Amino acid sequence: MTTGLLASWSEIQNGTIAFFESFKGWGVAEVLVEVFMLFFLIFFVSKILRDNDATKLMIVYWVTLGLGGVLHLIATDIMSKDIFFIFILLVSAIMLIMFSTEIKKIFWDVQKTKQTSSDRLAGGNPEIRTEADTERCIQAIHRALQDMSKNKVGALIVLSKGNVPRNVLQSGTAIDAEVSSQLIGGVFFPNSPLHDGAMIIKGYKIQAAGCFLPLTQKMSYPKEFGSRHRAAIGITEVSNVIAIVVSEETGIISIVKQGKVTRYSDEDNNIKVTRYADYDNIMDALRDYYLNELPSTDKKRNGGNR
Repeated sequence: MTTGLLASWSEIQNGTIAFFESFKGWGVAEVLVEVFMLFFLIFFVSKILRDNDATKLMIVYWVTLGLGGVLHLIATDIMSKDIFFIFILLVSAIMLIMFSTEIKKIFWDVQKTKQTSSDRLAGGNPEIRTEADTERCIQAIHRALQDMSKNKVGALIVLSKGNVPRNVLQSGTAIDAEVSSQLIGGVFFPNSPLHDGAMIIKGYKIQAAGCFLPLTQKMSYPKEFGSRHRAAIGITEVSNVIAIVVSEETGIISIVKQGKVTRYSDEDNNIKVTRYADYDNIMDALRDYYLNELPSTDKKRNGGNR
């Protein structure tokens, strides 16, 4: 057994030496460019997987590339350098195809950021948000949720961090207006044109309303969950967002994160009673969202105003 291990280690050493010797005829610049491109590709794919909560898939990706590298070192006749590079490209391409929607969103955000920067250079003033603005948005959303819950008006609000798929935004009507309880209530008012879809809020702006969300394919959810709950679960399964649902039948408010409806337990006479989100739970969720959403520059400016 020891002899076999030594033979395997010797093969790995010989393969490693042969791999680097194959670059002898290359220019230094060509080698650096190729290494940089491969590093960038692996880094980009890993970032896409990590940002979309696909950590397990990212590990599978790394292990697959590692196994390909080991096979190249110990069996160059089977996995030559050229075949190994093609192998890396194919595995990376498969991963990128699986998350094509998210990749489109990244490039869309880059383009939009460049456009915003150009507008600012042309003389536009960037919006500086204060703690008062943050509290105003939190209170406006909470007030609207409480009113709709009291009147049993169905609603679905998605709190986005800029990662909602573009096709979801395009399925609704663009609004691009400041968050206000009156506007939220008006959108979800029964029989209004946009009341059946979802409202997308990004920071201090209502991006769109009447949006169609992907429905979850899971069947293990309570019978009282309707299409709004299934849509809220569905969008949080594919994007790292927070969804808030107001039931049209019961007026109960639900908070959905990462495909799970958050429920809370209280003890009533030593008996655990399951309930949905109340005032404190909703305020905690909204404050957590806005604290994470505020840019660091705004947080510093806010800290300086205290």
